[in-house]
Amino acid sequence: MNLRESWLLFALGSAFFAALTALFGKLGVAGINSNLATFIRTLVILVVTAGILSLRGEWAKPSGLPAGSWLFLVLSGIATGLSWLCYYRALQLGPVSRVAPIDKLSVAIAIVLGLLFLGETPSLPLLVGGALIVAGAVVIALF
Repeated sequence: MNLRESWLLFALGSAFFAALTALFGKLGVAGINSNLATFIRTLVILVVTAGILSLRGEWAKPSGLPAGSWLFLVLSGIATGLSWLCYYRALQLGPVSRVAPIDKLSVAIAIVLGLLFLGETPSLPLLVGGALIVAGAVVIALF
């Protein structure tokens, strides 16, 4: 397996950086409006992503992108923004050790959406793992 091109390596990186996001976000929203905090975070993401695109020479003309890509990227952006607004407010109100695991119910929801809308194939490990994620989130939320 070529690690530089492995989905697993990038997924682990995503999990690691998401954990840092929770920690830094909790510290960052202390004493400020959570919506303003989300806006600042978004600006930083914009600058970092533009820098990566520039360094790698990956800029493309937006007019050359398929309409379907535009639609789903806009919808994804709206969903991301709403998720971040909710997440930062939750971090402001609750402990990171409980907010972050509840946020990760998105994993179980994504599994269901992938099965329903993308025709992904269910498997026993997938279903058991998803159920364990839900069970863990319920335990953390209720106890």
